[in-house]
Amino acid sequence: MSILVCGSYAYDNIMVFHDRFKNHILPDKVHILNVSFLVPELRREFGGCAGNIAYNLRLLEEPVLPMATVGTDFGPYADWLASCAIPDTHIRIIDGAYTAQAFITTDLDDNQITAFHPGAMAMAHENRVSDAEGVEIGIVSPDGYEGMVEHAEQFAEAGIPFVFDPGQGMPMFDGDTLKRIVEQADWVVVNDYEASLLQDRTDLTPHDLAERLRAYIVTRGGEGSVIYTRDRRIDIPAVPAEHLADPTGCGDAYRAGLLYGLRRGLDWETTGRIAALLGAIKIAHHGTQNHRFTVDGFFDRFHEVFGYRP
Repeated sequence: MSILVCGSYAYDNIMVFHDRFKNHILPDKVHILNVSFLVPELRREFGGCAGNIAYNLRLLEEPVLPMATVGTDFGPYADWLASCAIPDTHIRIIDGAYTAQAFITTDLDDNQITAFHPGAMAMAHENRVSDAEGVEIGIVSPDGYEGMVEHAEQFAEAGIPFVFDPGQGMPMFDGDTLKRIVEQADWVVVNDYEASLLQDRTDLTPHDLAERLRAYIVTRGGEGSVIYTRDRRIDIPAVPAEHLADPTGCGDAYRAGLLYGLRRGLDWETTGRIAALLGAIKIAHHGTQNHRFTVDGFFDRFHEVFGYRP
């Protein structure tokens, strides 16, 4: 039985500008903005929420099935999946489209200017949850709008428990749509900013959301995370990172930890700590899929940090 991960695959093109944007963008001239930044550093990383979640689950040796739509330029990413033993059975190539891509320029103050091309991601609705067999649990992570809405409906219709992770897709949803998906989902996970948007658009408090779900999970970066269930609030501590290299993808690593614990029926205290440790391991590496560990090594560190083994 597998974990079905619905979401995006993307190339992250990361550039570093060895100066500060504020020295080149004049506030009184933004109406005629025309600037060019020399970026001698460029990295092209494998990313996308589904890709990152699947990668972390595979490191934990969990049976994972990613589901996504990609473009005809997906070849290098497909080779990477094969090298990681991640199946591509439900990754559909869309003719005439590019794989989703982010172009991120960072300056010396860690300010960022990002352009995002959704490409084939917009066709996510062409995949159906019923296309995958032997699914025990799933997640709807950021993807094309229609795909996210329809995959949530399909999980609910199939009786497959799933996590709803609106992520960067939150601005696409109005309050009524969010309420409907919350009613369909078993768990919802958001960061603290997304939690504010969700609660504002639905007029639901954390307690209200927990009453409609098995759990409502809010991540808070270096302040840890909070898990709200119908009868209690569980505070999960952050795990000190060995090195703060790159926060991109930490949320996806955390979500992989949630799915690991949910599939194995672990208690919330342990599930949250597994998720937190995955995030801490990821943040110590640049890119979203460059960290490595063995399962034994992971749980050795878990024991070192928390004093017990799951």
